This record gives sequence, C-alpha cells and structure tokens, in this order.
Amino acid sequence: QVQLVESGGGVVQAGGSLRLSCAASGRAFSTYYMGWFRQAPGKEREFVARSSWSGGRTSYADSLKGRFTMSRDNAKSTVYLQMNSLKPEDTAVYYCAAATNTAWGTENMYWGQGTQVTVSS
Repeated sequence: QVQLVESGGGVVQAGGSLRLSCAASGRAFSTYYMGWFRQAPGKEREFVARSSWSGGRTSYADSLKGRFTMSRDNAKSTVYLQMNSLKPEDTAVYYCAAATNTAWGTENMYWGQGTQVTVSS
C-alpha cells in the first residue's frame, strides 16, 4: 500500500509559479513510478509528468514541456512539481499518482486526494 498526500496548491496570477509536493508513505516507495495528473472542470484527467524510481527518466506532456519540472527526493519520500509561467488554462485539481511499472495506467495505481491550482488572468 502507498499513501499519497499532495500540498502546495493555491491561487496564483498568470505568469506566476507554484510548487506542488506529494508526500508518500508505504513500502518500496523508491521502486515506484511517481507521476502527476490534472483534471480541469468538465474535462477528463490528463497526464502531466512521470518519473522513474531513480529520477533519471522523467517524461512530460508535450504541451507542458519547458514550464513544468518534476523532481523527487527518495530520502524524503516526496515528489515535487515545479510549475512556472502558469496560465489560466493550467487551472485544475492536480493529483499525485504512484504505481509499479506494470501497474501504470491500470486501475492498480495509487492516487492522492488532489490539490487545487487556480490561475487567475
């Protein structure tokens, strides 16, 4: 079992920055893929970023490359999402996710409760 708790959301003006954190607890955190997703009102949840257990391979949604950066600190069992140059269309609930490589994309992923990010114009 893995428990995930996000924090760091809030209201920011367009062009601003926020850093989200996701604290994980449970076994074998360092062997899991960790990632971020987001869901805007009236839209489906979409992929934001994913990092391998070592942090050496990180992938991003094409539309977010260059603005969002994911990092992880296995010693603290925490992953981060640094979001820069925020736009109103980045407004969404951001979710932290964790899964083994084989479970990624299946119903066997673990999810946090989500944190609201609102970008005002």
